[in-house]
Parts: sequence; C-alpha cells; structure tokens
Amino acid sequence: MNNTQHFRSFAEFYPYYLEEHSNPTCRRLHFVGTSLVIALLAFTIGSGKWLLLLAIPFAGYGFAWIGHFFFEKNRPATFKHPLYSLIGDFAMYRDMLRGKVSF
Repeated sequence: MNNTQHFRSFAEFYPYYLEEHSNPTCRRLHFVGTSLVIALLAFTIGSGKWLLLLAIPFAGYGFAWIGHFFFEKNRPATFKHPLYSLIGDFAMYRDMLRGKVSF
C-alpha cells in the first residue's frame, strides 16, 4: 500500500496505519503524545483555561512527527489522510492499552 491509496472506510485504513507505525519508538512517542492530549483536554475542561486548547496539536503532533521523521523514517499519514489518522491515533492508543498493539 502507498500513501496515495484511497480508503473507503476506517476499517480499511487501520491496517495501513499500523504498518506505518511498525517502529516501537514511534508507537511509544505516539502514546506519549496522545496521553498528553487527553491530559491537556481534561485539564482545560476542568480549569476553564481555554487557551490551553492551542497546545493540544503541538502535544499530539509534536511527539508523533518526531517518531515518524527520526525513528520510523516515513511521512506521517496525517498529511494524506488527516481524519483517519486522527482516529487511528486513538484506536492505536486503545489497542496499546489493551495489549493488541505492542509498546
């Protein structure tokens, strides 16, 4: 599969997404970034400091893109498939917590 492929559903996209995250360090960095996104969102809602929402993309994408550019050595799927990639981040996070995807 390649980055220019069109996917008809997230179920069709997710195996491709996992292939693009075969490096364990990249997956761990995604996990850290997604954890920070969840924590920032919870803190923002709890504190009412809405400007913190601006930090969420930096927390999530910052760790993920470091993983791709320096460890996975590929281009993040976000550039071609932004919505499916965002869903993929949370699906992989869930699957890592469940032990279906290794750390």
